[in-house]
Amino acid sequence: MIKFKEKNIQISMVIITLVMTILRFLLNEKGRVNPDSIRYMRFAHVFPTIDNTTTPLGYPLAIKFFTFFGFDEFWGSKIVGISAFLFILFFTWKKKFFFRESVVLCALFSFLSIFSYTMSEPLILPFVVLFLYVSTLIIEGKLEKRKAVFYLSLSLIALYNVRYSSLFIMGGTGLFGLIFWKRKYSGIFIISGIIGGIFVVLYKFLFIDYFNEDYLKKFLEIGLHPTSKLLIELFQGLCTTFNPFIHIADPGGGMINYAIYGIGFVNILLIVFLFIKYKLSETEAFYIFVSVFGVICSYFIQYFYSVNAIDYRLMAPFSLPVWLVYFRKLFMVFEVKTYALGFLSLLSGMLFTWLSKGNYLENRKEMRQFLQSEKMEKIPLKFYLETAEDLDKIQVAELMSTINPNITLTFKPKDTLQKTTLTRYKVLQKIKIDKNKYQ
Repeated sequence: MIKFKEKNIQISMVIITLVMTILRFLLNEKGRVNPDSIRYMRFAHVFPTIDNTTTPLGYPLAIKFFTFFGFDEFWGSKIVGISAFLFILFFTWKKKFFFRESVVLCALFSFLSIFSYTMSEPLILPFVVLFLYVSTLIIEGKLEKRKAVFYLSLSLIALYNVRYSSLFIMGGTGLFGLIFWKRKYSGIFIISGIIGGIFVVLYKFLFIDYFNEDYLKKFLEIGLHPTSKLLIELFQGLCTTFNPFIHIADPGGGMINYAIYGIGFVNILLIVFLFIKYKLSETEAFYIFVSVFGVICSYFIQYFYSVNAIDYRLMAPFSLPVWLVYFRKLFMVFEVKTYALGFLSLLSGMLFTWLSKGNYLENRKEMRQFLQSEKMEKIPLKFYLETAEDLDKIQVAELMSTINPNITLTFKPKDTLQKTTLTRYKVLQKIKIDKNKYQ
């Protein structure tokens, strides 16, 4: 009876999560894209021309794959996100590997928001699950010797081809093997970490340097941010990452943020408590080790590499293993009642999505009509901004990129003299788009 009841709970949670994922980008005025999304969609659009090396090839190629079935880059990116969500559930169910936990994990509003985003994080999550599965087989002795090295190395290389930050997972894997070198499987972790590292070096010299030899010079800059600022951002980022209900703080500040950070902080304390009270298994200890190592590296790289402040999205590959172990412990204590956390998160997500709702399809229609009337729907465009922080103006470019992804941001005033360079003023002179609830 309990198993039948739990199965129904799982089915209903998966269906609601899927519907909510779709609504999350349809009820967003620009379809859940950001400035980086412009680059991803443009890369996919112009491939096999290598548009930039700021991102690995994995995500743009995944988008490109779905364009062969008649979808444009925007809809292709959404199919990638939904496919990632469905793959995680199918794989964990088929392999009996954290399936219950994955159902609740995918229902969390933060992960639901990631699956609906045109960003590389949705694609990396299935590869994180595959990496955890392979690691588990190795630790449990079900995968050994050359076969183990091959599959673990392959999973690490696959991760790196989606996001560069997977370098931290490689490092964590190798370091775990070094620290626990007396264990039977430690050599596999060390060798796989080294193979992953060799791939990164080859990738840098044979791919990145070939297309952009100044890449590292442009992005490496010592002393970018003071420690006082980074520590505050780390605390806030972790509190929103591990808040099961709301993962976005109010940029304007206010009392609501105390509640958002407070819930996240209390949840972190609960995670630590459960991990101490219910001893971690070897595999669980490995998951937490790699996750913590990833968070630490993400913090320190900010001192010399320009990245966004730590948040739920950047932390997703590192928080996912923690959430899985956390939910396993909660299921041990509360059994089927643990699903309530997923439903509450979906409920808070529904409320948030409704309160901040926009109309992407209506805005898309308006923007398409504008581009068609200007004969700009299929030609390379530029969009002028005074600074990269011009968030209000860049939203017009983001919406435009969902129709014509071949758009490049420019910061040169002289480019505005060209007919194919658009500005927010030029666009909003001719059309009206829903801009009340921009995120």
